[in-house]
Amino acid sequence: MAWTKYQLFLAGLMLTTGSINTLSAKWADTFSAKGCRDVPEHSFSHPFVQAVGMFLGELSCLAAFYILLCHDRRSPEPKMNPASFSPFLFFAPAMCDMTATSIMYVALNMTSASSFQMLRGAVIIFTGLLSVAFLGRRLLASQWIGILITIVGLLIVGLADFFSGHKDDHKISDVITGDLLIIMAQVIVSVQMVLEEKFVYKHDVHPLRAVGTEGFFGFFVLSLLLIPMYFIPVGEFSNNPRRVLEDALDAFCQIGHQPLILLALLGNTVSIAFFNFAGISVTKEISATTRMVLDSLRTLVIWVVSLGLGWEQFHGLQVLGFLVLLLGTALYNGLHRPLLARIPWCAGMVTEEEESSSGERERLLNNGRVQADAES
Repeated sequence: MAWTKYQLFLAGLMLTTGSINTLSAKWADTFSAKGCRDVPEHSFSHPFVQAVGMFLGELSCLAAFYILLCHDRRSPEPKMNPASFSPFLFFAPAMCDMTATSIMYVALNMTSASSFQMLRGAVIIFTGLLSVAFLGRRLLASQWIGILITIVGLLIVGLADFFSGHKDDHKISDVITGDLLIIMAQVIVSVQMVLEEKFVYKHDVHPLRAVGTEGFFGFFVLSLLLIPMYFIPVGEFSNNPRRVLEDALDAFCQIGHQPLILLALLGNTVSIAFFNFAGISVTKEISATTRMVLDSLRTLVIWVVSLGLGWEQFHGLQVLGFLVLLLGTALYNGLHRPLLARIPWCAGMVTEEEESSSGERERLLNNGRVQADAES
């Protein structure tokens, strides 16, 4: 079935804003400017300030939710369900999001934008394992194979970073540290996703409201944490002149001396808001499978743009790593099923796998309803 113009718009919006999100964050890291009190020109290295901007973008999703809710209530047949729940249910996922995002922005300053995006694929490994341990989910054979293939892809991307020559000032040790930090952050992201899945199934929370609520907590908690971070010395771990965990004042001074930094930060903030909206809309209007494909395609876009801008050099191993990661992601998310369904002797196996997957989703939904009834 051909896509409508609106569906094409949503797919293009998700691909574009998803790519801009990572590229704008990396663009901010490429700038150098003077700091406060006549501090000499130095690189813009403020990952926690960037994370605050990202949470501001997520927070705007809450405003989008209430706008949609008001519009829905005016329609003859309202469809949106403003579920009643305590916002503090999302405090723990928000803290996971805050920690993981901050770590990833630190890592992005150490490694390339393409490796950053590719290594984020590690999230399916930890999400799969944690969902088995804490949600009682049973993974299909294709999902286990997808996890194993993803591990191989991560090793290939890591080797590509180790052997590739970097045109920037990053040492190999910094690049490898950045890669490891990204993978470590995915462990935290997987905890966040498992917690979100548990709460969304249980309370039927609209995704935009969930993202916005987490953005609210992340924005205000991290904004407050910038105050003690200003006084915490971390030595060589930090790239700002005062060698503290985060120097927000220095960030604002650099923005004043180089306004393009503000443009990059705004690009990150605005893109994350539209990316969340587009992703949710693609799932609703097209399918979750299409969302996964578009999410993989933005990795390719980021890599090509980074090469074109001269932010990194081409390396064949990275191509292989991307393809292997793409295969692992496809198997884990069931993207192989439509292809295998066309093969006569595989059609039965695909049908059985789809029934098993549907039954697992229904079981999780029922578990959520039973638990909610028990607590009400």
